[in-house]
Amino acid sequence: VQLQASGGGLVQPGGSLRLSCKVSGTNFRLHNMGWYRQAPGKQRDLVARITHDGGTIYSDSVKGRFTISRDNVWRTLYLQMNGLKPEDTAVYYCNRFTSDLWGWGQGTQVTVSS
Repeated sequence: VQLQASGGGLVQPGGSLRLSCKVSGTNFRLHNMGWYRQAPGKQRDLVARITHDGGTIYSDSVKGRFTISRDNVWRTLYLQMNGLKPEDTAVYYCNRFTSDLWGWGQGTQVTVSS
């Protein structure tokens, strides 16, 4: 399985970004998926997840600001991030939401700074 995340960048506080993750090598539509992030010196945490049929759950830190979605035809996972804060700065990764994770892709860096 290959996970290719993109869309990160440098943005000012209050700004927006849309992350994408192209998934190949598996039947994407069967999997519950998640966006994870890892800030420097911290563990990797789950911030949003979406079931195979579209149900979503968010961590308290991003609830109301981030929206996870998926396109099963294009085998792509998305994360719309609005109202970005400096504490959202991290490398963002996608993976399936399960105890048996795939190997991590390269992630995409999000930096929120003025």
